[in-house]
Amino acid sequence: MPKFKIEKMRLSHLDDVMEIEEQCYGEHHWSRDSFVNEIDNSISEYFCAVNEEGKCIGYLGMWKIIDEAHITNFAVHPLFQKQGAGHFLIVKSIEKCYEDKIKYITLEVRVSNEKAQRIYEKFGFKSLGKRKHYYQDNGEDAIIMWTENIFNEKYKKLFDENKKFLEEITK
Repeated sequence: MPKFKIEKMRLSHLDDVMEIEEQCYGEHHWSRDSFVNEIDNSISEYFCAVNEEGKCIGYLGMWKIIDEAHITNFAVHPLFQKQGAGHFLIVKSIEKCYEDKIKYITLEVRVSNEKAQRIYEKFGFKSLGKRKHYYQDNGEDAIIMWTENIFNEKYKKLFDENKKFLEEITK
């Protein structure tokens, strides 16, 4: 059983979220006001992984527009990485996409962030191009990643396998 639960992001999570932002992104991170606006945004969906002490250890946010979702930000505190929280956040976001009849999920990821790219690839994201000089802090390129239609039987099978694997490793 994981030592955390996934829940909708609330204002009470923001102190922890801002700590994660600073730890993961340094001085080039989203502002607290940006997260406040996202929590209140009708097209946004934000989730937190919360440990047994009630501390948010990771989060994932996405915008839902018609039949597409765009993952806007995703991070797990460095002290809590490699414990499954990131995978469970992705699972929760995909489940929400199924619930809301969203067919495709997209995101941008730094070219240098191979660890994140591998996680996304496990969930069926594929590289479909680059955004040149996308990141303002250093001008690094972003890889654009997309899923195929998540209602496709091939994708559903991959997603079910990922969920089953997570359930088995957390028993």
